[in-house]
Amino acid sequence: MTKSPIRVEPPVGDTQWPEVATAGFDGVVVRFADRLSEPANRAALAFRAAVDVAGWAAVEETSTSLVSTYLRFDPLGTSHAEMIAQVAALLETRDWYAAALPQGRKLWRVPTVFGTELAPQLEEAAARAGLSADEAVTQISQTRLRVQTIGFAPGQPYLGELPPAFDIPRQTELTPEVPEGAVVVAIRQIVLFSVTTPTGWRHIGQTRFRLFRPDAPEPFVLRPGDEVLFEPISPERYAALERAGADGGATSEVLT
Repeated sequence: MTKSPIRVEPPVGDTQWPEVATAGFDGVVVRFADRLSEPANRAALAFRAAVDVAGWAAVEETSTSLVSTYLRFDPLGTSHAEMIAQVAALLETRDWYAAALPQGRKLWRVPTVFGTELAPQLEEAAARAGLSADEAVTQISQTRLRVQTIGFAPGQPYLGELPPAFDIPRQTELTPEVPEGAVVVAIRQIVLFSVTTPTGWRHIGQTRFRLFRPDAPEPFVLRPGDEVLFEPISPERYAALERAGADGGATSEVLT
């Protein structure tokens, strides 16, 4: 990967951001920081949306990670230098760290049973955070979490950020398996699992929300920039939601 010299002032600190780099023969990456923060994630989401709105003919695909925007373009129609020049010009148009988030985002309210045998590591995670289990559930359920990126498995969101108490490490060993719909926590983030999988994150909640629907017109339910509220429910309510369909009782509204 060869980096271009394009840099502007960051929102904080003494490092120059964003940073523009080529990625292979048909990609450009714009990195807004070297670690996760709300402004850097906001910048990545907003910049991707602006590129999509701009409708550059050579751009064939865009995506975001936690703090970066990726553009895949047709190198036969546009040179790397031309694409980087377009990117640089757009970067200069505004403060991306304070930019508005993309339009069309949704707020999802997801019924979740915390703890019990369905999510057996709530007590352990709460203790790591210096909280009781009830305090942990209260803090988590009252925090609107942004889908910062989709990754690891199809349609699987990384959600954040939680309050500072939840800056707890991952486990040193893997849990052999957590089910689809598992709510797991580490490093001030929640991952809501779209498939059954091993994990090094602590399993604190369980939902019936199906995130990956391969036969649907839109297989991924959540999109980067969406927000999620986990609403505590009883194990009895969770059992009843088995008949609620793929949304598992979750509801959504468009954010303005």
